[in-house]
This record gives sequence, C-alpha cells and structure tokens, in this order.
Amino acid sequence: MAIAPEPGSDEALMTSYLAGDTDAFRRLFARYRGPLHRLMRRAVSDHHDAEELVQQTFLQLHRARDDFRTDSSLRPWLYTIALNVRHQYVRTTIRHRRKVRALSRERSGSATLPPDLLLHRVVHRALAALPVAQRTVVELHWFGGLSFVEIAERLGATPVAVRLRAHRGYRRLRESLG
Repeated sequence: MAIAPEPGSDEALMTSYLAGDTDAFRRLFARYRGPLHRLMRRAVSDHHDAEELVQQTFLQLHRARDDFRTDSSLRPWLYTIALNVRHQYVRTTIRHRRKVRALSRERSGSATLPPDLLLHRVVHRALAALPVAQRTVVELHWFGGLSFVEIAERLGATPVAVRLRAHRGYRRLRESLG
C-alpha cells in the first residue's frame, strides 16, 4: 500500500502532473528552475546556454515521466536527468572545440586555449579519472546539491556507502588537482 505524498510536495506535484495537471508541471518548473540553472552554470559559462540546458532537463523529465516511480523522491531523479543533460552538452561542446582547434591549427600552425577552458578541462579530466561510483556521488552531491540520503535513495545504496564513496572521491580530486 503506497503512502500518499504530502500536498504541495514535489512528489504530489509530479503525481498531479502524471494525472494530466499541466499547472503542476509549471509549479515544478518554477520551483527547480533556479537551482538547476545554478547547477548548469557550474559547467557552462554562458547564461543562455545554462537556461537552454534547464529547458532540456524539463523536456527530458516530460519525455521520461512514465518512468518516474511515484513511491520515490522527485529531486534525486530530476537532478540525475539534469546531470545527464549537462554531461551530454559538455561532451558535445568539447568535441566541437576539438574540431575548431584542429581547423585552427591547420590554418595557423598553433592554437592556444583560453584559461577558463583549460581549467574546465583539468577539472573534467580529474572527475573523469574517478571510478564511476565515486564520480556519480560527487557530481550529485557537489553539483546537484543532493544530500547523501537522497543520493543513497536514488542509487539504491546505503547512506554510509554513499558517504564513503564521496569521501574517497573528494580525496582523489584534491590529490589530482593539488
């Protein structure tokens, strides 16, 4: 027997949205637009690009709405979608920049990287070097602002295991970033 979500909660709004209430979707968007925009700005320097990624996140939420488990929390699920959207954008952007640099090298013989791209690349490489379990926890905690309990719920792990993964991941990042 499922427990009904609290009225006005994220889960209640999502349940209403699943039942056809478009106003519930608008309320969820209004509630999470700012936090998701801040999450996107950590990886994207342009305000408009970050806003576009927030829009894409909610489009993905809409497309995957039937996959939402009404007995679970919305916030970790939404942040997982947002991180996936952001990762895809970063991968695509990096590929595009590599192509532009290659063309630039062909034309001028050399190319230099702007400092913000260089820093982004160093951090991205450090994160990519983490084991997947640690990287996922660090991204959800650091960039997503989720608590260890919320992450544990989303990943199907215990809060203690999630804290341990985060501790190890943060330690490895400190070591690799100096």
